[in-house]
Parts: sequence; C-alpha cells; structure tokens
Amino acid sequence: MLDQDAVSHEGTISLLDATQPPGRRPGWHHRGVDDLWPLFQLCIKTPRLELRLPVEQEIAALARVAAQGVHEPSARPFLTPWTEGTAEQRSQAVLRGHRGALSAWSVDQWSLGLGVFLEGEPIGSIDIRAIDFLVVREVATSSWLGLTHHGSGLGTEARLGALTLAFDFLEAEAALSEVFQDNIASQGVSLKLGYEHDGISRDRRGSEALVSDRLRLTKQRWKSQRRSTVVITGFDACKQQFAV
Repeated sequence: MLDQDAVSHEGTISLLDATQPPGRRPGWHHRGVDDLWPLFQLCIKTPRLELRLPVEQEIAALARVAAQGVHEPSARPFLTPWTEGTAEQRSQAVLRGHRGALSAWSVDQWSLGLGVFLEGEPIGSIDIRAIDFLVVREVATSSWLGLTHHGSGLGTEARLGALTLAFDFLEAEAALSEVFQDNIASQGVSLKLGYEHDGISRDRRGSEALVSDRLRLTKQRWKSQRRSTVVITGFDACKQQFAV
C-alpha cells in the first residue's frame, strides 16, 4: 500500500517532552542540526501550509496529533492500524517512523517524512519515498492529517507541495499511489491532481485480502496542469542527499 499507508515502524523510542520552544534540542542549537543534516533546511510552502522536517519537540507534538485520531474509529482506510492499540502506542509509532527514515537514508533509497504545519502548528505528516531512485526516477507518497483537519482541502494541498518537490526539483518521472477502492477521500485527492488508473494491487489487512487501485501521475501530465503557487527553499543545501 503506498499513498495513504503510513511508513513502517520498527524499534522503540520514548515520547519526548514538547514543552520547549520549537527548533531547539536540549543542549543542541537547531543551527547545528541544519549543518550536520541539510535536509532540515528544506521547506515547502503552499498557500496555507508549510512542509518541512520537524525537530524533536515538533515530532512529539505530531505524535500527540496522531494519538488523537487520523480517521473515524469505525473506518479502516489505511493498512496501518491507526485505531488499534493505545494513544501512547500510536504516538510512539510516529516517533519511530521519523527517526528510522532518516537513519536509513541513502541517495538511491530514501523516505522523507515532512511535518505538515498550519499557521505554525503541526497537523499531520506527508512522506515522499523512493527505491532505486537514481535509475527508476519514481516516488510514492503517504500522508495523514489529524481528524479535525479533514475535509478542508489540506490533504490535497500537502500532496501538491510534495509533488512539486518530486517533479520540479528531484526530476522524478512519475509519482505513484495505491489506495483502497472504498477510500473515496484519497481517491479524490489523486484524481484531482491528475493521477490516472494504472491497474490494481492486492494487500493483506489482518485476515483479509483487499484490492487497491494503483494510480500514476506522469511528469508530462504534471507539466500540463495549472496549479496553485508552491515555493520551495533550502533545496540547494540538501540536493546532494538526492544526488541531484
């Protein structure tokens, strides 16, 4: 499952205290993080949102958003079992995902987990990932928003920002999405942005096999569309992480 399935999570990490100001780590100035890992300088701005790597205290805040719910309890739109387990377990899953993705980074296989910020407050996450990117030139996305932010077009706007990075800066040839056939909201986001049907896939969800639509957005189709303005800063500092 690609587009709406969250990043896989392994390992253990404790929930961090989010009372300190954003952009600071205990004993470590945020500028030092920028110097050591330039991806922290990357920032994508859409008309209402800001997408960027969250620092530790912001990851903790994102974890609390996820703990409060990313979809209705009666629904199961993702492979990730968001409504199972305790709120603390869901929080820890978010923390593990962010840490694991950065530690496993390589120019040919990577997962960029960006926080989604509305008026400076974290409301969700969008992940852009690739395997064998230097040859295949394809990306996939996954995302979630806190339940209170559904239905206002913010999911479409976040995906628009991620796709702008992929096509206009990383030179991707295609973006992929796989979505359950009954996930009308995610299907709508993909079709609105120009994705086209590209077959089906089958995934295991618990004891059942579910069919998903496979969707593809090509670079040619992306270039042919008129879209809202997206501004990306800090890319020059981190483009070596993508071998661009």
